Amino acid sequence: MKLCNICHKISATDQDHLDCVQRRSIETEAEDFKNNIPEKLNLSKNTQEIDVGVKAILEHLSKSKDSDK
Repeated sequence: MKLCNICHKISATDQDHLDCVQRRSIETEAEDFKNNIPEKLNLSKNTQEIDVGVKAILEHLSKSKDSDK
């Protein structure tokens, strides 16, 4: 028995809990996806084809990404 490195609760095995590992990987994938949205859409070329509301959301996400760094 040891402590899980993620949730810091007792683990019956000598490894981290599987659900903790899966939750961490999902959170990492979601963060990577959010950070890559502006690059995938290539905002500099497609700005006229994007609705104004969608453009505002994407600009907000890219600004929040820059402020996190």
